[in-house]
Amino acid sequence: MADRVRRGASLRLRLTLLASGAVCVALVVGAIALTTVLRSTRVDALDQVVRDRAATVAALAADDRLPETLPVEEPGEIVQLIDADGAVLATSPNASRTLPVLTPDVLAGLGATSTQQTAYDDAARVAVRATTYGEEPVTVVATVPLTEVQGVLDALRLALVVVVPLLTVALGVGVWLILGRALRPVEELRRGAALVASSGGPGSLPLPARDDELGALARTLNSMLDRLEAGAARQRAFVADAAHELRSPLASLRTTIEVARAHPGSYGTDELARDLEVEVLRMQALVDDLLLLARVGSSPLVHDELDLGAVARDVVRPGGPVAVTVTGSGQARGDAAAVGRVLRNLVDNAVRHAVDRVEVVVADGSVRVDDDGAGVAQADRERVFERFVRLDEARERDAGGSGLGLAIAREIAREQGGDVVLGDADLGGLRAELRLPG
Repeated sequence: MADRVRRGASLRLRLTLLASGAVCVALVVGAIALTTVLRSTRVDALDQVVRDRAATVAALAADDRLPETLPVEEPGEIVQLIDADGAVLATSPNASRTLPVLTPDVLAGLGATSTQQTAYDDAARVAVRATTYGEEPVTVVATVPLTEVQGVLDALRLALVVVVPLLTVALGVGVWLILGRALRPVEELRRGAALVASSGGPGSLPLPARDDELGALARTLNSMLDRLEAGAARQRAFVADAAHELRSPLASLRTTIEVARAHPGSYGTDELARDLEVEVLRMQALVDDLLLLARVGSSPLVHDELDLGAVARDVVRPGGPVAVTVTGSGQARGDAAAVGRVLRNLVDNAVRHAVDRVEVVVADGSVRVDDDGAGVAQADRERVFERFVRLDEARERDAGGSGLGLAIAREIAREQGGDVVLGDADLGGLRAELRLPG
């Protein structure tokens, strides 16, 4: 497939052929229309001439006022007065009195005007008019040759046969040059993108000199590259942090197993199982959080009508050293399981840092989780949403967790169209507020 794309005609060539072909078709259609109109117009003019001449001579014949030679004006024009037997009674000076322009049998089948081969021309416009002369029926025949018209049309056709190809070629060359100039910034963008792709690292595309649509495209692509690089950097940091976090429980498990193996008599089965269980559960929670983060954004969004009060009460675990109360009620739109996970993380984080009390206050479109702990400094309130970030106060294993709870809460909330923001709680500690679309 890639080979077929490389062998295909370039965009520049395709546009050049398309533009040249369209103009060529337009010129050909125009030439045909011009030829048709010119022929029709000239033939109509000749028809008017022969009709008028035939009418004039017919009137003179009917009034018995015929001159010795019938009058004509157009070059090659012939007018004759022919009796019923086909004899020429009168004629214009450029025709013979013995050779009628048309024979009687041809005259009998003619209409008012037509194109005929005559005794004097290969093709001529002919007009006939019946009248009387000396009380005998006669026919006036007026003709004008089409030689001039045909010559003009032949010359026009020859000129068009030469002009149309020349104009098409000239236009094609012009379009080719213009497109080459117009597409040069695109080619520079392509080479820049190929360089970034081949280097496999950060980079930027060259910006065109003009601030036009291509300049806007280049800036947008550079912004996309910057975002991709930032995302890749975050991903690398995330993988490194995840590996570091997993090494700790694995090292603890290995140490416990090695101690139990070296001193089997001093390490009871229950004590060994208890120590191993703590580290296994910690590692399992970390792996579950990592899998949840990996799935954020991959599932179809659900926007059901939620009872936030019911969701909040479902996630609160009764008992424990910290009292958790849920008050208020409200509605919002979102996925119940996802919103429940966000609230569970916020409540668990509040309980982990609270002294005695945590309050969960529900309203339409929001849930506030307040604790009476030490709180978080203003400068650190955005940093705590980064993955694996734990402040100094929360770095002990039994208090700090993995550092993924708030990161998971914010990412899920934003996927639902909302957000999680931190502030000062009325209890003196930290307030974490979940905001959802109504």
